Amino acid sequence: MSSSQHLPDATLRRISLYLRSLTEWGAAGTTTVSSTRLARAAGTTPATLRKDLSLLGSHGRRGVGYEITTLAPVLEQALGLTTPWRVAIVGAGHLGMALSGYDGLTTRGFDVVAVLDASPEVIGTVAAGVTVQDATLLEEVVRQQQVTMAVLTVPGPAAQGLVDRLAAAGVHSVLSFAPVAVSAPDGVDVRRVDLTTELQLLAHRAGPGVGA
Repeated sequence: MSSSQHLPDATLRRISLYLRSLTEWGAAGTTTVSSTRLARAAGTTPATLRKDLSLLGSHGRRGVGYEITTLAPVLEQALGLTTPWRVAIVGAGHLGMALSGYDGLTTRGFDVVAVLDASPEVIGTVAAGVTVQDATLLEEVVRQQQVTMAVLTVPGPAAQGLVDRLAAAGVHSVLSFAPVAVSAPDGVDVRRVDLTTELQLLAHRAGPGVGA
């Protein structure tokens, strides 16, 4: 398979974990890695890892493993990271400000080029070197900063309208932390992260009485 367009989400998540480990090891001077070590770092099995990488046309060498400088670019291409993504964070509350200052975004190909908010108290402040702009200027900011991806950290009632505006402005990839489901036109991919739901799943798996 030459394209990751139709890879399952679970496979793409593992590929992201493989790449994170390769990046860390490469920075530490490691040149090759075995399938066992890479699989363990991603919480999977060597057989699953080899299957994942074979879908990308990448095969290790028996007795040697995978060369990091060869494999990492293959994974970056599969994840769409061959060029940096220009990210706008909409919502400069605690979560939005924390994300804007997270170095892990930049090192993994996501450059925060804009932060927007509707609150007069926040507009004009600086978040990780980026001045918070008025959310009413969203379309103009998207155009000027050539935004290709947006992250929503806004209250639920504001989410749908912002997705509509982002889509109309030409942003086709949105990650939403808003606690509501939103709809989007064809060609616009909205991924939702519901922190409360994830915590509830953890609580369920932990069993009754654990949090008491």
